[in-house]
Amino acid sequence: MRRVTELPENERPYERFYRLGAEALNDRELLAILLRSGTSDCDVLETADRVLSLARERGGLSGLYHLMTSDLLQIPGIGKVKAMQLLAMSELARRMAKEPESRTEILDSPDAIADRYMEEMRHLEVEELRLILLDSKNGWIGDKMLTRGTVNASLISAREIFKEALRYGAVKVVLVHNHPSGDPTPSREDIEVTRQVAGAGLLVGVPLLDHIILGDRVFTSLRERGILDG
Repeated sequence: MRRVTELPENERPYERFYRLGAEALNDRELLAILLRSGTSDCDVLETADRVLSLARERGGLSGLYHLMTSDLLQIPGIGKVKAMQLLAMSELARRMAKEPESRTEILDSPDAIADRYMEEMRHLEVEELRLILLDSKNGWIGDKMLTRGTVNASLISAREIFKEALRYGAVKVVLVHNHPSGDPTPSREDIEVTRQVAGAGLLVGVPLLDHIILGDRVFTSLRERGILDG
């Protein structure tokens, strides 16, 4: 594999970026631009390859989400500053995936809800249960984390859930949580939580529209499973 200095000038990452745009570059070239430099023994493209190799051990390019500073510091050419830059890039990507495209984002179907949260939550290594707040037209108002680490009915306070919903003017709510295993099959606890929150919602007039369980690019809607109707 040739080093950057051995490549024709028009094939080097910076030059290709200026001529063709970011979309024309492969993963290693984009990463090389972010890293800017390597070492005397390992140029920037080789350093980029080592970062990508480490990420692929964690599941592919998205494995960058799971790298820690200590992982990156094992790579020659990566010091504390570059490690922080890479982790900051990953966090920005996570936030961009989360940010709605407009203030009136409509979440009116299980697919729309899963699309909204899939990329952000499928990478989480522990379960996280969130309350999604909606207006009368199913417009997204915001979300609140209810529990992290386990979805356990005994840890859920229906009173606090609907106190938050009413405080933000939500007239409908949805539960969303992830299964780190990648399998979105609902557990007994998932079903218990769903029924508990749905029952409380009926009492205060803020219905639970659905409970979406996210796996790895797949999801389950408990309403579609008939659990919210029973």
